[in-house]
Amino acid sequence: MARGLKKHLKRLNAPKHWMLDKLGGAFAPKPSSGPHKSRECLPLILILRNRLKYALTFREVIAILMQRHVLVDGKVRTDRTYPAGFMDVVQIPKTNESFRLLYDTKGRFRLHSVRDEESKFKLCKVRSVQFGQKGIPYLNTFDGRTIRYPDPLIKANDTIKLDLETNKITDFIKFDVGNVVMVTGGRNRGRVGVIKNREKHKGNFDTCHVQDSLGHEFATRMGNVFTIGKGTKPWVSLPKGKGIKLTIIEEARKRLTAQTAA
Repeated sequence: MARGLKKHLKRLNAPKHWMLDKLGGAFAPKPSSGPHKSRECLPLILILRNRLKYALTFREVIAILMQRHVLVDGKVRTDRTYPAGFMDVVQIPKTNESFRLLYDTKGRFRLHSVRDEESKFKLCKVRSVQFGQKGIPYLNTFDGRTIRYPDPLIKANDTIKLDLETNKITDFIKFDVGNVVMVTGGRNRGRVGVIKNREKHKGNFDTCHVQDSLGHEFATRMGNVFTIGKGTKPWVSLPKGKGIKLTIIEEARKRLTAQTAA
């Protein structure tokens, strides 16, 4: 009789955006339960071994983590399958590097290198705002944080700027038309654009119409949209491509020009 959670994950069942080779073994690292969903995260082992290439094997990853070299959001993490997810800051003080996990336009995680100032904060989407015992207001964020006594103007779907050292809210962005957003789910994951309008549908998913900087418009669910800045200026630096999705023909042309230039 099966009791509790599954401990294993087959290679072919692993999320596609991890980009694991099909013949590289039967199993994949199963993410621990943590702040991000198991199919919307990147376990630390994949960051160190498959992305940064600091380790060749599973055992080497454990050796690195157990020396307490890796910090996620300012906290040392020694769990090899700890689920790092969107907007998390992964720091390796030994090599003096900091990375923010963002999506590229193909919906894959990109370890985007950030400088000192930018590695001190992260943006969190507000899931809900409630009142606790004795009428204390608190909010829940998308990465499982609970923050008490927030600014009364902050509502669900807004984005807060969180100082990772003090865990205090330093600023916030309202979920409004005209603000720049990144899409974190669905077919348009990783695209960046400005909210054009919101549509409310009773008993169905609310939709958002977003326009990118080239003028292409697309629609997605409200739950997939993450505000990253006021107006058209994002508060975090974006990875290569700036969240603009190219068609297959445009990509081929870009590749061709790069080859001829080289």
